[in-house]
Amino acid sequence: MIIDFEKITTTVIEGFRGGKGELHARNYMDDKCKIMRHILKPGASSGLHSHDENCEIVFVLQGVATCHYDGQIEEVHAGQVHYCPMGHSHFMVNNGEEDLLYFAVVPEHH
Repeated sequence: MIIDFEKITTTVIEGFRGGKGELHARNYMDDKCKIMRHILKPGASSGLHSHDENCEIVFVLQGVATCHYDGQIEEVHAGQVHYCPMGHSHFMVNNGEEDLLYFAVVPEHH
């Protein structure tokens, strides 16, 4: 199965999960998995959220993500992965001057 993000309409979300600024989202979802290609604009952030019933894998393609994970701050550069296991919380900030482009997967554990 091929998922072509270029054929998925971009949804612009202001203040994703209580964060600030714009997130440009192209998402594929079924009942087992969310597969996402997102752009977090400069100065934008996602809101703090917990992964109580799933985990999240975030692969940074462009830019630098400042990830706040369980009270720790980590810089994730292009080519690196941020992992938030089940039972943990996180949020991301784009402190850079370029778009933060990332690919994320959230498997559903039903």
